[in-house]
Amino acid sequence: MQHRSDVEAADALRQAYQQISAEIGNVIIGQHDVLKFVLISIFSNGHCLLVGVPGLAKTLLVQTVARVLDLDFKRIQFTPDLMPSDIIGSEILGEDRNFKFIPGPVFANIILADEINRTPPKTQAALLEAMQEKAVTAAGITHRLARPFFVLATQNPIEQEGTYPLPEAQLDRFMFNVALDYPTFAEELQVVKNTTSTLEPTVKSLLNAEQIMHFQQLVRNIPVTDNVLEYAVKLVAKTRPGGEHAAPQVKRLLNWGAGPRASQFLILGAKCHAVINGKYSPDIEDVRAIAKPILRHRIVRSYHAEAEGLSPDDIIEQLF
Repeated sequence: MQHRSDVEAADALRQAYQQISAEIGNVIIGQHDVLKFVLISIFSNGHCLLVGVPGLAKTLLVQTVARVLDLDFKRIQFTPDLMPSDIIGSEILGEDRNFKFIPGPVFANIILADEINRTPPKTQAALLEAMQEKAVTAAGITHRLARPFFVLATQNPIEQEGTYPLPEAQLDRFMFNVALDYPTFAEELQVVKNTTSTLEPTVKSLLNAEQIMHFQQLVRNIPVTDNVLEYAVKLVAKTRPGGEHAAPQVKRLLNWGAGPRASQFLILGAKCHAVINGKYSPDIEDVRAIAKPILRHRIVRSYHAEAEGLSPDDIIEQLF
């Protein structure tokens, strides 16, 4: 996939994004912001966590994205009795008396980790190495995963029965934490109309693995001015209660702030957000547009913030 210049490649990415959004819109009604963040995370080579109550088409969205991008897709249903070997695979004794590795469902391009917080931390941690290193280790041997590789996880709200909160280390691996809300009345009307008739919407594949990796490289090549870099890093530094750049209210409202990975994702995400909106370099508005889903799962509220009913998004809004 060759382009004469980076400008031409950026235009191709924006066009691909618009076509993909339109194609997925044939199946998914509404959820425009959610789809935008999922696609930005894919083009930025990140992972995405979708949080919402059951029945908001989280699973259908991920399946549709995989079909449109023509990627190998596997779904892992997380349950309390799921074992790490059920995810990464295991060694078995073959007929020739030698052990051989049988790959688990993690060996695919897109992994849907469905209801990831329904399984205990030991099994949640089995995804950690795969998400960070793009490889898994079984019986001391490292196996590389397919490229591109994304984990799109769905999570039920923590207050629900039988959920295990994800450890901070695992949450930090996700580029975005995207909150799904109920559809509007008009959208729900359309959903019910489409899903209670014989109509079966279909989607066609628009990209392949090689093109996606090409666009991921393009996103990294996009130039960023120093003032945008400084804004992103300072925004993250403001969330750290003990740091020199901590915002005054943060010392009272937060116990922990975001780490350096948040700054990296802010810049990568802002680059991609700029391109899909027709710009060739991100500005401060692009950083702000993606800041909430990047920061909301990386800050830990204090007792004062919870007592005052302040959500992570309220605190991030104050930091702007």
